[in-house]
Amino acid sequence: MNVDKFFQHHGVTENPFLAEEARHDPVFDRLVSQDEQSHPDFAKILGRIDRPSSAVVFGEKGSGKTAIRLLMDLQVQRHNRDSAERRTLLVAYDDLNPVLDEIVARAKRHSDSSVTVLDHVRLADHQDAILARAVTKLVSALAGGDDSEPIPLPEDVNKRIKDMPRRQRIDLAILAALYDQPFSGNVRQRWSKLCSRLKLGWKPSISMLRLWAVVCTLAAFGLLGTQRLLPLIAKSQTLPMWVMPAAGIATGGAIILWILWSIRHMLLWRHCRRLNKEMPAIKRTAMQLRQMLLSLRTGDLGDQPWPGYHGSEDTDSRYQLTGKLLELLRVFDYVGIMILVDRVDEPTIVAGQPDRMKAVVWPMLDNKFLQQDGVGVKLLLPVELSHMLRRESGDFFQEARLDKQSLVDPLMWSGATLYDLCSARLAACRPPDADPVFVTDLFEPEVSRDMIVDALDQMHQPRDAFKFLYSVIQEHCRMVPEDQPKFTVPRLTLDGVRRQQSQRVQEFYRGLTPA
Repeated sequence: MNVDKFFQHHGVTENPFLAEEARHDPVFDRLVSQDEQSHPDFAKILGRIDRPSSAVVFGEKGSGKTAIRLLMDLQVQRHNRDSAERRTLLVAYDDLNPVLDEIVARAKRHSDSSVTVLDHVRLADHQDAILARAVTKLVSALAGGDDSEPIPLPEDVNKRIKDMPRRQRIDLAILAALYDQPFSGNVRQRWSKLCSRLKLGWKPSISMLRLWAVVCTLAAFGLLGTQRLLPLIAKSQTLPMWVMPAAGIATGGAIILWILWSIRHMLLWRHCRRLNKEMPAIKRTAMQLRQMLLSLRTGDLGDQPWPGYHGSEDTDSRYQLTGKLLELLRVFDYVGIMILVDRVDEPTIVAGQPDRMKAVVWPMLDNKFLQQDGVGVKLLLPVELSHMLRRESGDFFQEARLDKQSLVDPLMWSGATLYDLCSARLAACRPPDADPVFVTDLFEPEVSRDMIVDALDQMHQPRDAFKFLYSVIQEHCRMVPEDQPKFTVPRLTLDGVRRQQSQRVQEFYRGLTPA
């Protein structure tokens, strides 16, 4: 018998147990839109959206970490729609490939192994990458761009920009110069457009232009005087004799101004090269940075927390830049930033290896980083890192202070919760006006709810629970002929598949089989 025919008999329009990845699961999309079913610890992990706080979650593959991330994303979007004056900026830090590739590409110039580079990934690199994602969203909203999800801004945004003090406008321009990373387009033009809206940029006054014109004219006059004007003055007294000394002074002044201009450019070039070296996670050349900062006044560049000016492990400057970003966001009714860290095992260079994941994640397990005011970091981590965490020293735990980070270790599901989740998926695949259906309706009367709950409890997590139910239905349909259909699963089939799936799950936990 065909599996689709089995589901159609129960009024189920699509297989609710087929998908294995929440990002590509239409049934999950319908469930989260209806606020149906989430993990019992979801409220603890999410916390208050208008007062973001950090959380650290360890879970097996398939335990629902990505589903939790997507659900948090949806909850933040709803909060931002309903509370326009206390929005939270959501930053998805779930694709580490671009960051690690940029770090590796630079480090491989001085190292033979790209894997060993991961041992030198710093907290500062993660801070730079997160700031880049947040600043890019803000700049896209202010200057336009190709950001697929631009953040909403208040209706009177132009008035608020006009009322911003110059110091804040300078901070925004410097943050954009350092961190703006649009998906496409010219970064320089985008930055110029932002500065134009902020009414920034170095523009010479009329008096300065006149002074430069006089200086250049006298300089040219002085340079030509020794060759052509001196013989004329000797023969004729029509030109006053003070012209030559004046031209010489003007020439010297022009040379001094040119030297000062050259020194400024050289110092700024050195400054930009240093910034470029200290920020390997950001795809920005020293030339691009120099062109942008050159448009600002020299005084505007002073007293800024430039990254890397207190050593290679400098994180204080990033904290100060994060504080400046939060101050700017408050102008546009954003009270904080929520950072979602997920899929740390998926980057190409990591390839699911626990030691490599540890090298990438461990720098973020820092209490100061996780306890920033107005910043909530949600770390959704593979359970392998939990095993490695238990082998760390007391000094590490004192620095990380995971007892203050809403720790969930591990992310577990009970059989009853999985039963409710599977029933909700069945209901989501039926017409809206249909009567409710439960997992027990797919089995014969001799199969009780407790039997199904017990079997699901042995699966431990949603992905394995879905695989188990799909295998039960598939095995039943395989044993039933098409001309004699039977639309309820007997207990014998349930017990047989439970033994197989339970053994598979146990072997996976012992590392004997893949997921």
